[in-house]
Amino acid sequence: MIHTDIKLRVSNIDKSFPGVKALNQVNFAVRKGTVHVLCGENGAGKSTLMKVINGIYRPDAGEILLDEKPVEIKNPIQARSLGISMIFQELNYMPEMTIEESLCVGSWPRDRYGRIDWKEIRKRTRELLQKENLKYDPETKLKDLTVSDIQMLEILKAISYNSDIIIMDEPTSAITNKEVEILFRKINEIKERGASIIYISHKMDEIFRIADEITVFRDGCVVDSRPIKEYDLETVIAQMVGRKLENNFPKEEIKLGGELLKVEKLSQRDKFQNVSFHVREGEIIGFAGLMGAGRTEVMRCLFGLDPYESGSIYIKNQKTQIKNVKHSIDKKMVMLSEDRRRFGIIPVRSIKENVALASLKKFIYHGRLHGAEENKSVAEFCEKMNVKAPDYETKIESLSGGNQQKVILAKWMVTDPDILIVDEPTRGIDVGAKYEIYKLMTDLAKQKKALVMVSSELPELIGMCDRIYIMAKGKVTGMLSREEFTQESIMAYATGTKLQKEVK
Repeated sequence: MIHTDIKLRVSNIDKSFPGVKALNQVNFAVRKGTVHVLCGENGAGKSTLMKVINGIYRPDAGEILLDEKPVEIKNPIQARSLGISMIFQELNYMPEMTIEESLCVGSWPRDRYGRIDWKEIRKRTRELLQKENLKYDPETKLKDLTVSDIQMLEILKAISYNSDIIIMDEPTSAITNKEVEILFRKINEIKERGASIIYISHKMDEIFRIADEITVFRDGCVVDSRPIKEYDLETVIAQMVGRKLENNFPKEEIKLGGELLKVEKLSQRDKFQNVSFHVREGEIIGFAGLMGAGRTEVMRCLFGLDPYESGSIYIKNQKTQIKNVKHSIDKKMVMLSEDRRRFGIIPVRSIKENVALASLKKFIYHGRLHGAEENKSVAEFCEKMNVKAPDYETKIESLSGGNQQKVILAKWMVTDPDILIVDEPTRGIDVGAKYEIYKLMTDLAKQKKALVMVSSELPELIGMCDRIYIMAKGKVTGMLSREEFTQESIMAYATGTKLQKEVK
């Protein structure tokens, strides 16, 4: 039977990778002019299915139908010619490329001699940016932008193709609330012109705000598919994880020890000024603030990725000069970056190589690498972090975002750190994997580690932290203890409408 309102249908799709069945007899349909949300834990098969639809992967079995007619999609260029475009969860960008080059890559306008028409590229880019009220210089290199800026440009690029089907894989994982509102307005415009959107998100409030239909995946299979009015939050979560989550934040009261890290009046020109804070053994402190407040910039300086201009850093009451990343690691202070693909992993290398990378001197002595010790240590910490993979020789790029995050944690745990900085630790990962990350953080605090968490999600800061520092425009504007936490008070400090006289 042909359904005239079905724009896309996949029928009995199978896809396997070495050691894992990613998709198992998947059936899925998207109606014209609707937002169809896919839910599921990391590794459930959502992104794999989208890559099949976009031509990145070829299915082992099954078929894809557009307007109920079978099509074979061999690559993303062909997918785009068929009216399919995709915004990817992991930001795959070339840092040295400019904004205008990025927006036109793959569809270069040419002059009558067949040469790339740079004048036309700049004109198109300026028109596109002005239309969306985005104030970027087209010649700015991507390496000089924030993760949020790059994500917005990827969204803009996908929408600019005027496709009939737009796949959005975690599009809001790295953008501000203001930018989320811009995106949702664009989604409504796309629906009004009759196009369809496949939307993947782990943010439940978003899902119930924009979805027309929801399909839930688990372990490579479709568990259920219904109109939004037939779902509630508890049902979606239970279907995703296969169990009921009683407590989203496994925070425990831990007796605090001595001061492990103290920062006094740290400054970096044009980025942040006079930032002071401290963290004790067994303590989790948070950093809140709007995008661009300077939180990540502070953490990058602490970890030695960027130089700071003035201020003092004390580790275990010893004044310390952090000049580079190696110096920070030697002082037992490590960092999980918000941009895990660019700064956290080596995608083409195995899990084992990624985990052992920061601790090779432990395994290399008498002129050779002692593989048995390396394998034992990698296995021990991957098991502690509950990394899910066929084996530790698997390339890290084939793992879900949540598992990549746990591999990075395993890498740092091998170094036996005292201080762990986690910048957006749950960005782009599902509720089940988030819980595992929170549990790991609590376990580390119980081991008397000190944790500094930067997050744009206020519920997780409130749920996991002992104290929260709030930044606005490069300065610490407030500090709240656990009994003072409210979203309203945090936002008052984050917007600069409320200031504390002195923050220690």
